Amino acid sequence: MPQIVVETEIDSDIEICFDLARDVGFYKQSLKNRNEIPISGKILGLVEEGDVITWETNHLGFMQHLTLKVSEFKKPYLFTDEMTDGSFKSYRHDHIFEKRNGKTVMVDKLHFASKYGILGKIVDNLILKRYIKGIMVSRNEILKQKAEELSQP
Repeated sequence: MPQIVVETEIDSDIEICFDLARDVGFYKQSLKNRNEIPISGKILGLVEEGDVITWETNHLGFMQHLTLKVSEFKKPYLFTDEMTDGSFKSYRHDHIFEKRNGKTVMVDKLHFASKYGILGKIVDNLILKRYIKGIMVSRNEILKQKAEELSQP
């Protein structure tokens, strides 16, 4: 099962970073060029443990619906969302926040696997891993900019 890990150092308070990462509206805006929109469940506000969101998205030319449930929540250090319905065989995204040297380090750990056996494994490793990591890096840069802006006096 492929794993993607992205670490982002942010010159901002851990609570600000944590809340931005779990803000459905901010998430939607940070991915507006990807046309990701929440269509059911928790479609506004800050996610909490047990919340469910169904996202409609278009990636690589395919319209998809992905339903995620927040399965673990330890404010302001961790929340995990897992797919309950969608186009992956499995999908788990750990959002981890740590204080290091006066800054916040946001660590995204995404474990996923496509359906379709060996063909899915090939697509995961040749295409999806790089594609998804690019989206995560781009989104994290937007979150970093916003968090640091909010931390300015």
